[in-house]
Amino acid sequence: MNALPPIGDIQASKQRFIYCAQQGLLKHAISQDMGGHGDSFTDLVNTHKSLGLSCLDNGLILSINAHLWGAVFPLINYGNKVQQQSYLPKLLSGEYIAGHAITEPQAGSDINALEMAAQSTDKGLLLNGHKRFITNTPIANLLIVYARLEGKLSAFIVHEEDIGAKFLNGPEVSGCVTATMGDVVLENCLIPLDRQVGKTGAGNMMLQQALELERAFIFAGIYGVMSWQLTSVIKHSRQRRVNGSHLGKNQAISHKIAEMKLRLDTINLWLNECARLKDNNKRITLASAQTKLFAAEAFLQSSLDAVQILGSSGLLAESSMTTIVNDALASRLFSGSSEIQKNIISALLGTGEGYI
Repeated sequence: MNALPPIGDIQASKQRFIYCAQQGLLKHAISQDMGGHGDSFTDLVNTHKSLGLSCLDNGLILSINAHLWGAVFPLINYGNKVQQQSYLPKLLSGEYIAGHAITEPQAGSDINALEMAAQSTDKGLLLNGHKRFITNTPIANLLIVYARLEGKLSAFIVHEEDIGAKFLNGPEVSGCVTATMGDVVLENCLIPLDRQVGKTGAGNMMLQQALELERAFIFAGIYGVMSWQLTSVIKHSRQRRVNGSHLGKNQAISHKIAEMKLRLDTINLWLNECARLKDNNKRITLASAQTKLFAAEAFLQSSLDAVQILGSSGLLAESSMTTIVNDALASRLFSGSSEIQKNIISALLGTGEGYI
């Protein structure tokens, strides 16, 4: 991949996203009749690994994944022909940027506590409510918004220019900062009836599937960043000399590096397993939760180890290592916290109480 536009403000984040779309990065694991490359999830994983290694931008990776799993794949799996023909070409080309709006201020990860409401009227669907920490909101042209219609969780396409819709920039977060994030406030937002995606009450199933895919593959790009992280630490350990010997000769340092390598390769195995399952039309509910749980915890520990090994140089303003630590902290929360992943795994083993 050629050089991305530089990291900067919201407009720069949008330009970087569009650049990736123009390279065809959004079209993997999508059939040709839907406008994709017609290749596999394995190809998607490999491409995202290369993206992470070339851009070192966890925010961009989060933004692309929110677009794909939050909007593109729900439309492929649940949208009708008219919706697919209207939206997919623009979503795959980068003309439209999207995501999904789930989290609410009072609800967190509890989908049973979601309060945004949709009401069917003679003029269309009337939506009211407040979403928080929604990736891509400030740059999004549209979002798949989850709200309750007739008391049942359902999904709707909301455009940023719809009357009564506010796609806000903020509150600010300290992790993955280049993934623009904000609140969605809908106040008597009227949308056409044909903007409902799937049947009334299909929201739970749609949401679970979107999050499964996101959990399974979001760390493909981050794997590339972690690969660079490990290479940088090894280089430093060879060049830095302490008492006449290079730093890596210190067993405490070499063991940390060995553990970083083990974590990285284990993440790779999990990513490849999720891709293998999807390419063979198998369920990934358990594997995606295991992947997300292990990868998020591994990313954080390896990021802390990298800063420790680099010492004071890892704290320099021009160093990206401390920024990556904040990104790693965020990774334990997005797509469902590590605790949520443990709930999923235990529920699937028959010992838990359900999951999101």
